[in-house]
Amino acid sequence: MRLLPLLLLLLGTLAPPAAAASSPPAPAPERAPAAPAFGPSGFTLPPGASVYGLRTRDAVILGVIEGVTEYLPVSSTGHLIIASRVLRLDSQQPVLNALGEPVWHQPPERGRPGELLTQKLATDTYIVIIQVGALLAVALLYWRQLWSMVLGACGRDPAGLRLLVCVGIAFVPSAALGYLFHDWIDAHLYSIDTVIVMLVLGALLMFYAEYWYGRQLLAGTRVEREELNVAGAMWVGLLQCAALLPGTSRPMMTIVAGYFAGLDPRRATEFSFILGFVTLSAASLYKSLKGGAAMIDLFGWSDVLVGAAVAAVTAAACLRLLVICLMRYGLAPFAWYRLALAAALWSLT
Repeated sequence: MRLLPLLLLLLGTLAPPAAAASSPPAPAPERAPAAPAFGPSGFTLPPGASVYGLRTRDAVILGVIEGVTEYLPVSSTGHLIIASRVLRLDSQQPVLNALGEPVWHQPPERGRPGELLTQKLATDTYIVIIQVGALLAVALLYWRQLWSMVLGACGRDPAGLRLLVCVGIAFVPSAALGYLFHDWIDAHLYSIDTVIVMLVLGALLMFYAEYWYGRQLLAGTRVEREELNVAGAMWVGLLQCAALLPGTSRPMMTIVAGYFAGLDPRRATEFSFILGFVTLSAASLYKSLKGGAAMIDLFGWSDVLVGAAVAAVTAAACLRLLVICLMRYGLAPFAWYRLALAAALWSLT
């Protein structure tokens, strides 16, 4: 009797059940679709993008470049365009949300076509907004001149009023042209090729300005002004318009125009700082209103604050050094640097 259960068990293992033989094989489990790769705030990776969003390392690098180059006559925009390319932050693919839908950088309105958000657009906005750090450096080091302008506007400081009027005259032409042609310049001229050309042309202009200034000093015909007059401010404003082209350098055009208007290197440079404070404030505000919200959603607040803080520290360190360098060596070292950078870029493109 004990052998019967063992015999039945043995037969069961040797002969498969009929039901199992007749039933179709179970289908293989399907592979689950790959989950989309999400970036900050629920955005998905743009097709073909190798770097998404903004890493803290990128924020620090861009902040250092912004702070060092913003007030030097070497073109901060040109350097940041190059850095964006090297860091792979210039993807033109539309950014998608968590549902796979493209995100608007600027929605269509009143018959005007909209503009989809790309990583390049977000990076361009980021580059302008972190200029707030460079603005803070000027505000801390030149607060007396800025406060004098405020008092001048209130009728309590004649010198501050004169400075305010000159800054306004120098600011208006480039601001008007920038407002009218900013989008066209962004779409057609923000390129490495444009940067190379403008680096070379700017260097030649600096060499000429330095030669012209030195010749006047040697001839004893140089009459230097303590402050800029209205005619000189208009001259600065006209030359500022060329600084809208990437690779030109706003400080370079202001300093060169200051030379031609009768200012010595120190006064020309300090006027460049004050004018830059106003110009960069307007540009940062414009960019913030136009695409700041989308940029924050894509990159996040933390890296924006990191970039601005790094830009503030590096800009503060470079402001005084620039004045000292210009007083001792003039514009020539910066012109040679521009030519060397242009040559390096040309060899790599």
